[in-house]
Amino acid sequence: MATPQKNIRPIPSDEELFTLWAAAYAAAYDENNYKEACLSIKILLRTHTLLERNFSRQDFFENVLEVGAGSGVHLGFVRHGFKKYVMSDAGREILDTIQVPAGIKGRVEIKQADATSLPYKDNHFDRLIATHVLEHLQKPQKILQEWVRVLKPGGVLSLILPCDPGLLWRIGRLFGPRQRGEKSGLPYDYYMATEHINSIYNLVTIIDFLFPEKKARWWPLPFVPLPGLNLIYSVNIFI
Repeated sequence: MATPQKNIRPIPSDEELFTLWAAAYAAAYDENNYKEACLSIKILLRTHTLLERNFSRQDFFENVLEVGAGSGVHLGFVRHGFKKYVMSDAGREILDTIQVPAGIKGRVEIKQADATSLPYKDNHFDRLIATHVLEHLQKPQKILQEWVRVLKPGGVLSLILPCDPGLLWRIGRLFGPRQRGEKSGLPYDYYMATEHINSIYNLVTIIDFLFPEKKARWWPLPFVPLPGLNLIYSVNIFI
């Protein structure tokens, strides 16, 4: 007698989902393809400027670490000077897509590293940048502790977070991101549910509790600090 089949779909592997995501979005996030990107991606690209508004060309950070750097989008928005900029990510494949401008190539290092357990000594960096990273990681309070560990006293921890599951974010991703993902075969809603494991409400509460000294910005409604009515939360934390 045949065993009855159980009514559950096979769980896609992380590698399979990432491949589908990359097919849909990786090229669009490249600033070289900016004109061809959909409106939602253009908006997310521009929000990288929020994190840099506290700095100018007169500022200088000797050693900078970016975790979860992906294809290296944020580097193009950095306003301050630096001696060394380390772009790290857990995925070797995504790091291989990074194209460093020739003028700063000697000052940029690309390194495969786990953002949850950094291969650096204490008090090593002057600034740590993480854009759209913390919402993906378990135990965010422990991750923040690890990131602070490698920062020097007086260093800056810089974060960009999506306002998911806020109302505006949920509405916004109906227009473009879901369609683009599903067109490439990505089960978009399932992928977001498994990837964005930390809500903006919880992350902001954790950040407010741990870090009293910071400069936060909300977008697009900077004077309405409510996750439900914004798309992006950006914060520079002074350690």
